[in-house]
Amino acid sequence: MRLLLPAVLLASVLPAAPAQAAAVQTIGTGTPASCTSQAVVKAVAKGGTIRFACGPKPVTIKMTATAKVRNTSRDVVIDGGGKVTLSGMGKRRILYMNTCDRAQVWTTSHCQDQATPRLTIKNIGFADGNSIGRRAEGGGGGAVFVRGGRLSVSNATFTRNRCEASGPDLGGAAIRVLDQYKDLPVTVRKSRFTNGTCANGGALSSIGVSWVVVDSVFTGNRATGSGANPARSGKPGGGSGGALYMDGNYFTVKISGSTIRNNRANEGGGAIFFVSNDDTGTLHITKSKLADNPSLGFETSGFPGIFFKGKGKPQITR
Repeated sequence: MRLLLPAVLLASVLPAAPAQAAAVQTIGTGTPASCTSQAVVKAVAKGGTIRFACGPKPVTIKMTATAKVRNTSRDVVIDGGGKVTLSGMGKRRILYMNTCDRAQVWTTSHCQDQATPRLTIKNIGFADGNSIGRRAEGGGGGAVFVRGGRLSVSNATFTRNRCEASGPDLGGAAIRVLDQYKDLPVTVRKSRFTNGTCANGGALSSIGVSWVVVDSVFTGNRATGSGANPARSGKPGGGSGGALYMDGNYFTVKISGSTIRNNRANEGGGAIFFVSNDDTGTLHITKSKLADNPSLGFETSGFPGIFFKGKGKPQITR
């Protein structure tokens, strides 16, 4: 049994799900001023479904602290209702979940492969997140950092997020993911990633993690490092994956109905950098458009904007 708190142990013998799994929290009382960073941080730590009542117009909540998921939560659903943007103000990461971080309660010795928390982000924006200087777990994740549990994203926007400007293997100006339960994929649906900058992965980045990306748009993102990975002599490293940077051994990336346009990498893969170190990983792209994604260093012949090292070749359909 994972959880050590007596109340949780007691609840585990009951047929009903834990209370926080079903809890619904509402941030705000109907006005923009009532929707605060403090309320967001508190709600995310408590878990359950989080909704917003900030008035009839779109609102930006300026985050004065990073919202952190507690690992005792089963489900955390952040639903902005299509009207809320969380802003890191160019100063901080916006959202953090790490099942191996003891400060967020360490619930199992198998922290890298636990089923919960399940984090769902939907109908919300993340703008001006910044994880520069946050090098724990290798850094990255300017707006959102996730390790362990499960992550899904739908109908979300990520704008002007950033992380370290150089360095090998770190990345993900919008989202950085390490580990998912049973190696199940991160899902991203109907989302937009714009003008992110990071050493690698101007939008998404992961190590050993699979992805399913559907009906999404990536534009204006930049991989700003130089020297690739491992870094060439005299260079700080990075610069690959203008939009997407994926590394590891076996993993899969499936992209469908999406547009990846006007992204850029100083090194490899102006659109997508995909390296499966043991050549077992696969990349599938279906009914999508990739255009004007310059790779200033290198890319795979015949696949503009893509650097691929994996099983066979990238599988491209329509």
